[in-house]
Amino acid sequence: MATRKVTLSLDTAAIEYAERAAKAHGLSLSAWLSRAARREAVRSGYRAPARHNAEALATADEAELVTAEKDLRAEG
Repeated sequence: MATRKVTLSLDTAAIEYAERAAKAHGLSLSAWLSRAARREAVRSGYRAPARHNAEALATADEAELVTAEKDLRAEG
């Protein structure tokens, strides 16, 4: 899945929770926030366009996991 760099402003508690959750799940903060945003969008009723199928999403999740693992290794 392609990524895009963005700047976000989050309240202090939200970012602290996200950082702790990401660490607990062995993910980079970016990967964790990406998954959380996708989950919340679906939970709140968003439906992806027909061009997005389960196989493509699964492949994207795998790529995201590989990137997160590389980020963790780089952090030491």
